[in-house]
Amino acid sequence: MKTKLALIAAAGLAAVTLAGCEKPIEAPYDTGVCWHVAPQKDGTMKFNVLAKNQPNVENCAAALEGMRIRFNRMGMNQQQLIGAYQGNFLFVQREGIFVGKTLTGGRYLALVRTGDGRLAVPGAMPQ
Repeated sequence: MKTKLALIAAAGLAAVTLAGCEKPIEAPYDTGVCWHVAPQKDGTMKFNVLAKNQPNVENCAAALEGMRIRFNRMGMNQQQLIGAYQGNFLFVQREGIFVGKTLTGGRYLALVRTGDGRLAVPGAMPQ
């Protein structure tokens, strides 16, 4: 009985160890390149070049927002998009644009939506 319990514990420990070894998805570090990230059915991510020569994350966010608007004009109800810029993930959401180092980790608000739907730096709009 003790050996059976030890084998079960060892198998559980091995499963946890292997799960911890899974390599997280990283955003590309290409300088000035804005990426659209498309989740695939198998759980992987496909990175498509959206724009090149983007000077900063705000310009990449604007390119992603433009893509979202164009998708909506074609009849798709695309409210959320994922992008990437120089090692960071960008999350286009209804509230604004969020930036994070990983897909599942913490995010901070980079651009907020104004009353008319435009994007602005947080704190730039009068109360």
